Amino acid sequence: MLLWFVILYWVISVGIGLWAALRVRNTADFAAAGHSLPLPIVTATVFATWFGSETVLGIPATFLKEGLGGIVSDPFGSSLCLILVGLFFARHLYNRKMLTIGDFFREKYGRTVEVLITLCIVTSYLGWVAAQIKALGLVFNVVSDGAVSQTTGMLIGASSVLVYTLFGGMWAVAITDFFQMIIIVIGMLYIGNEMVGQSGGLTLVIEHAAAAGKLNFFPDFNLAAILGFVAALVTMMLGSIPQQDVFQRITSSRNANIAVQAAVLGGVLYFIFAFVPLLLAYSATLINPDLVAQYLESDAQMILPKLIMGHAPMIAQIMFFGALLSAIKSCASATLLAPSVTFAENIVRGLYRHLSDHALLKIMRVTVLVFTCIVTIFAMNSQLSIFKMVENAYKVTLVAAFVPLAFGVYWSRANSLGGLLAVLGGLVTWIGCELLMPDAIVPPQLAGLFASICGMLLGGLVPRQELRVT
Repeated sequence: MLLWFVILYWVISVGIGLWAALRVRNTADFAAAGHSLPLPIVTATVFATWFGSETVLGIPATFLKEGLGGIVSDPFGSSLCLILVGLFFARHLYNRKMLTIGDFFREKYGRTVEVLITLCIVTSYLGWVAAQIKALGLVFNVVSDGAVSQTTGMLIGASSVLVYTLFGGMWAVAITDFFQMIIIVIGMLYIGNEMVGQSGGLTLVIEHAAAAGKLNFFPDFNLAAILGFVAALVTMMLGSIPQQDVFQRITSSRNANIAVQAAVLGGVLYFIFAFVPLLLAYSATLINPDLVAQYLESDAQMILPKLIMGHAPMIAQIMFFGALLSAIKSCASATLLAPSVTFAENIVRGLYRHLSDHALLKIMRVTVLVFTCIVTIFAMNSQLSIFKMVENAYKVTLVAAFVPLAFGVYWSRANSLGGLLAVLGGLVTWIGCELLMPDAIVPPQLAGLFASICGMLLGGLVPRQELRVT
């Protein structure tokens, strides 16, 4: 029954996405839903895009091992990212009426910086999308009781998400996200109440977690621990800001006020609901400690699905896997679309400046297809956990893209030379530290961020008459 429910749910959600595809007539529809979405739908897309496999599977697995201090990057950093976007960037970026975040870097710093940062942004999505594809394989494997291998599940999941993303673009992503957000919220609340009740109640779960040291958030009082904590926080909090998926939700809004409100509201909702899977996962230590011991070191991501399959009634299983599939699909579709649109607009269109809008739309769709194939292959061969895939995805944008965006918005002396020095300085320093001293007291991404700031400041000191970097 559970497997048939999954199949039925999958068919319905793909059908909704294809229905939404009927609205796509040009690149603005495909990339930004015609800049016409109301507050509830934009909020849903913000929330549902971030509430992905790492939230339901990756974060709880890391929490069981490391406690709250181990998940500072997500949900703490990621929630703050959305709130910061709403408060400090949404209105400015919306009013520029651009198609992609790469357009901002071209207008502010020139073609060279646009290409470099676009390539960094596209690369950063590799791990994030692969995490969603990997999670789809896991879900199909669990609900079929092993009849469908994880590899086959990845292929099935990637293919079906590709179908409606390829044709429907942002319209399909937005409509399905709204539908899937409802499923996520209802499913998480229902299954949370069910499993926490089995473990003895919310108070008992929290007291048990506190006694086990899992609620310790702040690091030890030494330089290495503090810098590691800060690095994990800013990687998601700042590295996620200059991303196309965040920008798409801003620019898809009907007006600037909606863009601001949806980003802040989505961030707050994400932070609240991200704790439900944590409660579920820790409940497992009370309901079935042998299960936790069995999977904690080998594959902690399996603890929550196995707990639900073994201890929840059928309706609770349906609600959980419905919410999980909704979370993964909404995140996967958004993160397939974002890098594809960016690559087509900021790389391909720059090479062929006289492309018609219709031709560019075709290129965007071909790019979605190619990128899906690449990330699926990567997911099938990666040994990283879902949480690490997502966490590592934002290091490159932290060191290469955040400083040019923030200074470009708020510093009047930001110029093309400073933008180029910020990108190159951040990338070279980060890569060098990762290769030569990855375990240094100063984490590589913090060193890269500092170098990027220095490059921007140095470029800003050059007199205004400097030649523009093109």
